Amino acid sequence: MTHRGTVLSMIAVTLLFTVVTATAQIYTPLYTYPGTSNNTSGITWPGLMSQGQDGGLYGTDLSNGAHNFGSVYKMTTAGQYTPLYSFCSQAGCADGAAPYGGVTLGTDGDLYGTTGGGGVCDQGVGTIFKVTPAGAWTKLWDFTAGTPCGKYKNLKDEGYPYYPPFEGQDGNFYGTDAGVYSGTYGVFYKITPKGKLSAYPFTYTNGALPNLPTQGTDGNFYGTAQVGGDKTCICGVVYKATSAGKITVLHKFTGYPSDGYRPTGVLVQGNDGDFYGTTYYGGSNNLGTLFKISSTGTFTLIHSFTGYPDGAYPETGLTLGTDGNFYGTTLVGGANNGGTIYRLTPAGVETVLYSFCAIAGCTDGLYPQTPLVQHTTGKFYGNTSGNSLGGSVFYSFDMGLGPFAQLVLWSGKVGTTAEILGQGLTGTSSVSFSGVPATFKVVSATYLTATVPVGANTGSVSVVTSTGTLTSSHIFLVVPTIKTFSPSSGPVGTPVTITGSGLIQATAVTFGGGKAAAFTVNSDSQITATVPTGAKTGKIVVATPGGKATSATNFTVTP
Repeated sequence: MTHRGTVLSMIAVTLLFTVVTATAQIYTPLYTYPGTSNNTSGITWPGLMSQGQDGGLYGTDLSNGAHNFGSVYKMTTAGQYTPLYSFCSQAGCADGAAPYGGVTLGTDGDLYGTTGGGGVCDQGVGTIFKVTPAGAWTKLWDFTAGTPCGKYKNLKDEGYPYYPPFEGQDGNFYGTDAGVYSGTYGVFYKITPKGKLSAYPFTYTNGALPNLPTQGTDGNFYGTAQVGGDKTCICGVVYKATSAGKITVLHKFTGYPSDGYRPTGVLVQGNDGDFYGTTYYGGSNNLGTLFKISSTGTFTLIHSFTGYPDGAYPETGLTLGTDGNFYGTTLVGGANNGGTIYRLTPAGVETVLYSFCAIAGCTDGLYPQTPLVQHTTGKFYGNTSGNSLGGSVFYSFDMGLGPFAQLVLWSGKVGTTAEILGQGLTGTSSVSFSGVPATFKVVSATYLTATVPVGANTGSVSVVTSTGTLTSSHIFLVVPTIKTFSPSSGPVGTPVTITGSGLIQATAVTFGGGKAAAFTVNSDSQITATVPTGAKTGKIVVATPGGKATSATNFTVTP
C-alpha cells in the first residue's frame, strides 16, 4: 500500500558525504538497498525502525529476502546490513508475507512486527510475529478476517495490518489493522506476550483504516485514521483509545483547503503534552499539513506545505528530538522534487534542513517514505524508498545533538526494573531517577537495567558514564501504589494512615471522589490524610505526577 503523489523518475545511488549547512547538519548516505525482481528495494511506508539492545537498528522490507516476500533485517549505524529472517509465504509456509510496518523493541529484547498478508487463515490476511536479534522467529497471531481458523477464532480481528504492534506501559502489546475488505473498517487491538488477542473494531464514524497510535503519559492511546469520521468528507480523524478498547473521536478532518485529510503517520507527544502529526493531503495547497492536538481535542493547524521549497505529501509522522523539536520528511517536493527533511519547533516554525537531489548525477537517495528514528548516539537515521531506477538509501542525519539515554518503557513502580539503552555504558558509575541513586546492572555497552529506587520522583533518568552524563529523552513516571490504609472507616476529621510506594510525590488525596483532603507525606511509603468535609464512602485515591493510585477497598465514612 502506498500513498504517493505524482513523482518524477530519477536515478539515485549512494553519496559518501554531504554537508547541508554550516550549522552541523550533515547528511550521510550509508547503504544502498538492492533491487528485487520487481524493480523495488522493498523499503516502503510505514517502515518503522527501532533501536535494539545491541545498538543496531532493526526494520523490515516489503518484498526482499530469500523468497521475495519480505524480510526482517538489522542495520548498524555504519550502514552494515544483515538479513535476519525471510518470509516464505509458499506452499507449506504459514509465517506471512509483506511486512510493511517495520518492528518495535520489546522489554524481552525481541523485535515485534506484522505481515500485511499471508498466514494460514482466510486466504492469508496477515500475522503478528516476534523475532530475536539472532533471527529466531515466532508467530503470535493469525488474523482471521472474521472466519474461525483453527485456534484463531476471534471474529472481530479483521486483518491486513500495516503497522507493527508496540509494547504498552502495562506490558501488553497494542496495534491496529486496516480491515479494508467489504464491510470492515479496521481494529484497535491488544495482544498479551503469550498471544491472547482482544480486538476493538472501528465503526467508520469513529474512523476507518487506522494508523498505529502512540501511548500518552495519561495511559491512553492517541492515533489517526486515514478515512472515516465525517461522511461528507471521509477525510480521517484523530482518535483516543483506552486500554479497554473504548475509541473516541477527538477531531474530524475537513480536507482542502482547511485542516488536511488522509493522515498516514504516527502521532508523537511533545514535551508540552500535546500530540503532533501530519496529513498527507489537504491544507491551503492540498500538499499536506502539520498539526497539533491536545488530549481533550483542541486542534491547531500549524503549517500547510507548499511543495517548493518545503516539500509536499508528508507521508510519515514526526519524531521528537532530544532538543525538543520535531523532525520529519516529505515524500516529494523541496528544491529538486525528491523530498525533504524538515524541522518543526513547538512554536510552529517549519524549516527545511535538507532537499534530496533527485536529478541526474545525484546519488543521495530520493523519496523518503519511512519515519526518522533518533539513535542514542544523537543522530537521526532513515530510509529513502527510491524508485524502479534506484535511490533506496539508508542514511544518517546529524544535527549535532549529543548522546542520550533511551527508556524502553517510561513508567513503573518502585522496585520494578527499568531498561535503558545508551552508549559507552560499560563505564557506568551511577544511575539515578530524579536525582535518587538506583542499583543497576550493565549488560553491554549499549544496554543496562536499573531498579526504580525508593524516594524517586517522576522525572529524568541520568546515567553517568566514563565519558559523560546521559539524560533520558523521556521522563520516567514513577507510578504510585496503595497497599493498605487504617482505619477502614471513620467520620470527618479522622486521620487515616495510607501505606504504599511512590507516595513521596503525592499532590492530592481524595476519599470517594470528594473534596481533596489535607495530608502529610511521612515517607515514600506512607501518607497521613484527614477525612475532609464532604467525603463519601468509596476508594481512596492518591494523585501524583506519575499517575494515580487507587485503594483496592472502600473507606467507609461514618456519621
